[in-house]
Amino acid sequence: MFNNQLNKYMNNFIQNYEIILKNLRNLNIDTEIFNQIRTPKLSNLEIISMNITAEYMSIDSECQLFRLLKGTYLQGLIERSVYNRRKRKLFGLLENIRMTLSNTFNEFEDYFVVDSMPLEVCKNSRASRSTICKEKDFSFPDKGYCASQGWYYYGYKLHGICSINGIFQSIDITPASVHDIHFIKDIQEQLSDCVIIGDKGYLSADIQLNLFETSNIRLETPMRANQKSFKPQPYIFRKARKRIETLFSQLCDQFLIRRNYAKTFEGFKTRILSKITSITMIQFLNKFVFFRPLNNLKVNLS
Repeated sequence: MFNNQLNKYMNNFIQNYEIILKNLRNLNIDTEIFNQIRTPKLSNLEIISMNITAEYMSIDSECQLFRLLKGTYLQGLIERSVYNRRKRKLFGLLENIRMTLSNTFNEFEDYFVVDSMPLEVCKNSRASRSTICKEKDFSFPDKGYCASQGWYYYGYKLHGICSINGIFQSIDITPASVHDIHFIKDIQEQLSDCVIIGDKGYLSADIQLNLFETSNIRLETPMRANQKSFKPQPYIFRKARKRIETLFSQLCDQFLIRRNYAKTFEGFKTRILSKITSITMIQFLNKFVFFRPLNNLKVNLS
């Protein structure tokens, strides 16, 4: 019975992989981002398709992935260590694919939602002796506080802006101690002529004025109860903020974003981008290929 279930899972992986690869090819993106002395058995796009498929199917371990490839036509085409190195080198291409997919949804969007979530790299008790992601000074993790969950953690913070429909437009990773407001300062370089809805963490009259004057971005945040001329945030904005919270929950549940196996920051950021690209790819297939609900992610593609 176990072998039958394994064979079925392997077949599902190959079928999902082929669907994703076919639709990535249809995007007509230039995938030759660096010169290779010898032509590899798997192209850059095939590597990315394997990565996206694994994330979609909650295969979070490369060892588990390569066990599943045994008995398929992908077996022996690439070694696990080579797959890992090439995947990290394809970070720029992966981001290009994510942006191409998101622009098919968000090109004419003028309402977005901003929020952040904690990304723990290890437990607080190990933080002082941990060497994870410390190969370069600028990428050091640190300790931060998550107000929504009321706990201190050691690692990074994922900042995201998504559309009302739940498509990520912009993402960034910062050390855990960086305040949310610093991410919103830089967003004027990526967005303009729109409304961004945030929580109280983004409340700043100076930032709101600067965004409006420089990029015509209206930042909508709830007011504090002790502020002068207090008015509750409109219900439609409070409801819209739930969309990104649901996205973060899906990233934690199906895409296992809080489970970290990376040892370097390059590997860490590639894992995070892979999961977000995977969720955007499934949304693209739901919308334009299978014509089903956009955020119905826990379904088999084949």
